[in-house]
Amino acid sequence: MKLDGDKSKYNLINTQIHRFKRYYQHLSRWQPKHLLALFLTSIFSATVFLLDGLSLQGRLTIFVFLLTVILWSTTSINAAYIALVAVIILLLTGGISQDQFFESLGSDVVWLMIGAFVLGGAVKQTGLATRLTQTVAAKAHNVSSLFWLLTTVLIPLSFLIPSTSGRAAVTYPIFRSITNAIEDQPTRRALALLMPSIILVSTIASLTGAGSHLVAKDLLEEISGQDISFSQWLLYGLPFGVIASYASCWVIMCLFLDKKRCQQKLDVECWQSTPLSISERKTLLIVLLMLTLWLTEKWHGLEIATVTVIGALILTAPNFGVIKWKDAVKDVSWNLIIFVGATLVLGRALISSGASEWIINHVFRFSDINNTKSHLLILLLLAVISLTSHIYMTSHTARAAALVPPLLYLASSLNINPVAVLFLSTLGMDYCLTFPVSSKALMVYQDAEEDGFQPIDLLRLSSVMIIVHLALILLFYYTWWRWVGLSL
Repeated sequence: MKLDGDKSKYNLINTQIHRFKRYYQHLSRWQPKHLLALFLTSIFSATVFLLDGLSLQGRLTIFVFLLTVILWSTTSINAAYIALVAVIILLLTGGISQDQFFESLGSDVVWLMIGAFVLGGAVKQTGLATRLTQTVAAKAHNVSSLFWLLTTVLIPLSFLIPSTSGRAAVTYPIFRSITNAIEDQPTRRALALLMPSIILVSTIASLTGAGSHLVAKDLLEEISGQDISFSQWLLYGLPFGVIASYASCWVIMCLFLDKKRCQQKLDVECWQSTPLSISERKTLLIVLLMLTLWLTEKWHGLEIATVTVIGALILTAPNFGVIKWKDAVKDVSWNLIIFVGATLVLGRALISSGASEWIINHVFRFSDINNTKSHLLILLLLAVISLTSHIYMTSHTARAAALVPPLLYLASSLNINPVAVLFLSTLGMDYCLTFPVSSKALMVYQDAEEDGFQPIDLLRLSSVMIIVHLALILLFYYTWWRWVGLSL
């Protein structure tokens, strides 16, 4: 009996030791980030509250916003939770009113995203996107043609599925199917890089390609009183998205494949060779109808959010729709919806408190950019700031909320076109190919077991693609965008 008691005590002590070790390992792993967050918060709080020429409410708003950005960048806490807590702090301290809080959460941007997620769920559930991708992939005779064809079919998905992670989730099963026909490991790795890269680069083609576009559009209306329509965005973004996507495909093949691998023969089966089902036909018809109404917004007066919600209701209509309402609601990323709504509140709080305008007047004046007349210098500044923003702020929507207001105030102070500033900065913010953590789409394909890519592969790709992106921005600005009326 005594031996049994001693053994129980030994097991209990051993269990406690193991628990302490796990806790210590967890603490030591996260401690540097916590210390960095605490250090940055201390520095910024001391700096903000010692500033002159800014109201107390403006200081508080800047402090809360900087604290939010620090937590987004240095902790693993859910970004939506951080944003919502920040909004509640502003609400309790009088930074925003309750009406402003609820108005932002019920804005047209939020409803547009809800409708777009329902649309994406219908496209995914009916198998329309999968059929399209598989059918195209089955026509590839070698690795090179496979890469070009996949690039071609991934671009239009930015119009159908309003989330880069959603597009990655839809295309991942296709990636797994194709890799079964490829035995060469470097080719599989190149394919794992190609698919998320095209998903991210082609995002700029559509206004509904990412929630950050909608946040930026809302802030444009709030600050400058101007707007950018779906058709305008398409005119500016689609050509760039197409060229940049094909350029990415070419760079990936040059960096990770040799000529012999590019000519390797393939035999990819087409899983779905049957005619379009009734559900697929309905979905395709409604998508085309919605796209038509989006493009003709100025003629009929229905905003894209209204059109999207109507399309979502038709797709979920009893006895006619292609997806049940309760299933469609499950496809909505409510975490992202809350995040977008909260960041809209933060962006508007910066505007209403005068903090954004103060930042422009006191930060940009230390640079020659505030007095420059050179549009090339302004263009380069916008490109560099936006193309590198994903390095220090991983969330796409957070980048838009943090950078768009000050950049639009800069546009106002320099008397340049705010629509051009918004579009150019958003284009740069869509670029996030340096680290896997910068996008969920990259993380999906990095985790593809032995078929995925390594972070060093992505870094190698980004070292070339960021230069290609900068060159394309300059090329498009002085050719296509100027021809169609987009200039600073």
